[in-house]
Amino acid sequence: MAPALRTHRLLEVGVRDDMYYKYSGFTQKLAGSWASAAYSPQGLKPVASSEAPPIIFATPTKFASETATYDYAGKNKVPQLQKFFQKADGIPVHLKQGLPDQMLYRTTMALTLGGTIYCLIALYMASQPKNK
Repeated sequence: MAPALRTHRLLEVGVRDDMYYKYSGFTQKLAGSWASAAYSPQGLKPVASSEAPPIIFATPTKFASETATYDYAGKNKVPQLQKFFQKADGIPVHLKQGLPDQMLYRTTMALTLGGTIYCLIALYMASQPKNK
């Protein structure tokens, strides 16, 4: 469309060439607005800072030769534990640490056995016809 024809049609409708529009969330239509509001909707303003942001984690640069070696894990206990658990004393590995392991093992076995019995009873009751 030619610029002169476009300007003529816009003037017929009552719209000026230098007017700005933005979408109105309230009326769900285009509404006239200032240029600053049309180019930054929802009140968002362009960020144009001339100064650098402050450094939050300002730690000095360290070279690899300057870093200290820290032992966070402590002493390696794996070799002693391997000797303890691989000892041939006839006790299963899941019971080698004594009473706490025995209590956990017995509780697990009791719950497993109880759950199996409960499931069998539920299946038996479900298989019986209801009397009316």
